[in-house]
Amino acid sequence: MHVTAKADYAVRAVVELANSSQKEPRKVESVATAQGIPVSFLENILTQLRSSGVVRSQRGPEGGYWLAKPAEELDLAHVIRAVEGPLVGVRGQPPEEIEYMGSAESLKQVWIALRANLRNVLEHVTVADVASGSLPPEVLALTRAEEAWEAR
Repeated sequence: MHVTAKADYAVRAVVELANSSQKEPRKVESVATAQGIPVSFLENILTQLRSSGVVRSQRGPEGGYWLAKPAEELDLAHVIRAVEGPLVGVRGQPPEEIEYMGSAESLKQVWIALRANLRNVLEHVTVADVASGSLPPEVLALTRAEEAWEAR
């Protein structure tokens, strides 16, 4: 899986907002500086996150952004889908809609298995887990295998 800069920035921005006070919004510039994200790029990402209900905003001199719901209720898959769409697509379509013939017929099952595996991680890790540095044990277990750290 290739994680785009947009998805990475979206997750980092949401995690940064999770560590903010819910009493006053965070300015875009503050979040951008804290995470090393270009402001203009972050503004577009936050607009998408607001449209998807991940964050809420307030305009004006006292304005900024907050999480729209508690970080414990917001998983990484939801954040990524808000800016990128479905987790796994094949030529812009969901894998279950693709038809293969002949020797490539079982490829559909490979794409669906890939999506299921991504969901097993991204739908079980919340923004609060990342913000607190306390990932679920089943996710940490996946990182303990030596080959998990090898680029291929």
